[in-house]
Amino acid sequence: MKTTFNKLAMAVGVAAVIAPTFAAAQSDYPSQPISIIVPYSPGGTTDVVGRALAESMSRYLKQTVIIENKPGAAGAMGVLDMMNAKPDGYRLTMAPVGIFRQPYIQETRYDPIRDLTYIASFLTYDFAVTVKADSPFQTIHDLVKHAKENPGDITYSTPGQYTGNQVVLAMLGHKEGAEFTHIPYKGDSDATAALIGGHTQAAVVTNSILTHARAGTVRLLATADAERNPELGDVPTLLEEGYDVLVPSPLGIAGPAGLPQEIVEKLDEAVKAAMEDSAFQQAIKNFGVRPLYMDHKTYSEFAKTTFAGEEAILRDLDLDN
Repeated sequence: MKTTFNKLAMAVGVAAVIAPTFAAAQSDYPSQPISIIVPYSPGGTTDVVGRALAESMSRYLKQTVIIENKPGAAGAMGVLDMMNAKPDGYRLTMAPVGIFRQPYIQETRYDPIRDLTYIASFLTYDFAVTVKADSPFQTIHDLVKHAKENPGDITYSTPGQYTGNQVVLAMLGHKEGAEFTHIPYKGDSDATAALIGGHTQAAVVTNSILTHARAGTVRLLATADAERNPELGDVPTLLEEGYDVLVPSPLGIAGPAGLPQEIVEKLDEAVKAAMEDSAFQQAIKNFGVRPLYMDHKTYSEFAKTTFAGEEAILRDLDLDN
């Protein structure tokens, strides 16, 4: 009995030491550099804007924030990394919307709700339906009309199978009774090159198309978000044009499951403050992306809703063709 009592007393004593130490670690956070994974290659829009955000967060947190590139697994390398990361706030990842679709396409080792703690979003990409500048299709209505009258005749390029880019025209075709032929490529630049080279008649790409639009080599017909992007010029949304197609693409930061609330709130505040930094604002303007802040509560709800909705999208749309 005495031995049992001694073991119990020792356990209580250890817990009493650990608890305040852990609490102190949270209150002192951050006391060492923070790493944020960008699940894409260096030099792209997400990488460059992510680095601008990290620099601004560093100034707010008074601690170094490092960007680490880990491309692969359809943008899910950061999520996979979080499954082994300590929930201490020193290792985080950017969370593209593709992570909510991937588990319905193939077997994955992660669950985007169970295995992540959502901190805040900071920007949104636009999916733009695009044609060459000399295309006979002047409006999105022209494109849809031709696809209705000539099923499968319109080919369009995207940066890959099952991407949100593909969802845009697949959803548009499904709802309007039009048929488009999808040709997937390895990235936005390849999809754009295919369009400009005349290999496809249309493309659905993100804000990287801005350079070509400004150069006058392509024409943007419509975007798939709820609001217009002023950086893309006078381009309407599909909703404005009367099509019930909305495919948002926000990007945010997440940590591993079990991240303490106090740390989540500190990081959330840091993201919000960083978005007000002139250096970050100039970076997103350069790439034509729009700021979109969702705090940790709103972003968490967005994640749950989006993950649940992806199953229905993939069930209703024929993305295998």
